[in-house]
Amino acid sequence: REVDLTSREFELLLFLAQHPNIVFSKEKLFDRVWGMDAVGDMATVAVHINKLREKIEDHPSAPKLIQTVWGVGYRFQII
Repeated sequence: REVDLTSREFELLLFLAQHPNIVFSKEKLFDRVWGMDAVGDMATVAVHINKLREKIEDHPSAPKLIQTVWGVGYRFQII
């Protein structure tokens, strides 16, 4: 289905989808998607992950595509 995403949400989803099943820390995602020159903090990553889940997951509170690996980070799980 078609989903409206911001450019940053798209970049984040694209990056995760290009590296399925690999867990990335918030720091690594921030560096790879926002870039070294970006101003912000790691909370930005969590906010964008939550927004993506609300747009692409059937049940955002129990995500199957963008999973949290507690204490490590996030991964895109191919189902």
